[in-house]
Amino acid sequence: MEFFIGLLAGAIPLPWWGYVLVALGLTHVTIAAVTIFLHRHQAHRALDLHPAVAHFFRFWLWLTTGMVTKEWAAVHRKHHAKCETSEDPHSPQIFGLRKVLWEGTELYRIGAADAEILSKYGHGTPDDWLERNLYTRHSVMGIVIMMAINVALFGAAGVAIWAVQMAWIPFFAAGVINGVGHHTGYRNFQTEDASTNIVPWGILIGGEELHNNHHAYATSARLSSKWYEFDVGWLYIRSLELLGLAQVKKLAPKIRFELGKARCDLQTLQAVITHRYDVVQRFARTLKVTLVDEVERLKARGQAVDMRALKRWIHGDATQLGEHDRARFEQALNTSKVLATVYAMRQELQALWARSTASKEQLLHQLEDWCHRAEKSGIVQLAAFSRTLRGYVTA
Repeated sequence: MEFFIGLLAGAIPLPWWGYVLVALGLTHVTIAAVTIFLHRHQAHRALDLHPAVAHFFRFWLWLTTGMVTKEWAAVHRKHHAKCETSEDPHSPQIFGLRKVLWEGTELYRIGAADAEILSKYGHGTPDDWLERNLYTRHSVMGIVIMMAINVALFGAAGVAIWAVQMAWIPFFAAGVINGVGHHTGYRNFQTEDASTNIVPWGILIGGEELHNNHHAYATSARLSSKWYEFDVGWLYIRSLELLGLAQVKKLAPKIRFELGKARCDLQTLQAVITHRYDVVQRFARTLKVTLVDEVERLKARGQAVDMRALKRWIHGDATQLGEHDRARFEQALNTSKVLATVYAMRQELQALWARSTASKEQLLHQLEDWCHRAEKSGIVQLAAFSRTLRGYVTA
């Protein structure tokens, strides 16, 4: 009887809050392993890790998730390559938020089972003896061992802790980040995809909450961008770097301005292309007053305009609109020269960095011409943005 009582209690009996802390601690180590090792180190090569640290993370992920490094990296790389398209393995814009949130792991498994995805996007991931003969071949064994360890240490409570561990990554990483992070939140950068920053403080999910920042600069080891944002994963990386256990390779370029520049130069062009997502976002913020004023003017003339929809149309891609929305948008443009000008200028600006066949000199001429026309447009905010645009310089 004492044996069974001891088995239920485990080797380390704790009060209820102790088990909660253990569960949170274990899952946070797993989150750190996902964001530092799988995401920033393996998928994006944003940093190098000491072999001992890299292997610890690989071993820990085998114990707590059963995920295979090559599969995770390949699926994630394809997500970036085909984001928000029918080929994206887990876009809520395609599959719907509910499916990605609650069935994100299943979508991941479908992608991981595709040999073509693994072949095309899984390069550069571990391929040593342990990976081939243990971590990949026996990926389920690790989580079974983890359950046995939990039960031995914490008894019956260990089963509950193990269940939390098994659900943590599927829900928060595969569900919340891949789902909510492409559906709800705020945006620092006007990326082509629907990525958002869920909250400005990335703690619970290791900094991955700052998903829009990541999509703007995918190869950056730091996911925070604004002074008020916090990326706990970056804190861990800097700590490892100070200990000589990590080396940061890439960071998002810093945005700098040179006030009072009269003309664009090649440095301006390079900075505008480098910071294109910030450029488009600043354009949207600067022209917000113009849109509000124009909508009020149209309403005074008896024309009903949905401001929220108009902002989405103006700062999006009209070709992606449904037939009904496109007709409403075209009607708004036809009735307002200001709206038509703002939309046309935005499209021209965005096309600037899409013209890969043009020479630097041609692109510079187009940029300077854009600024000149913006300043002569008669739209105060557009002229103000043009002056800001001229001031972009490389760090």
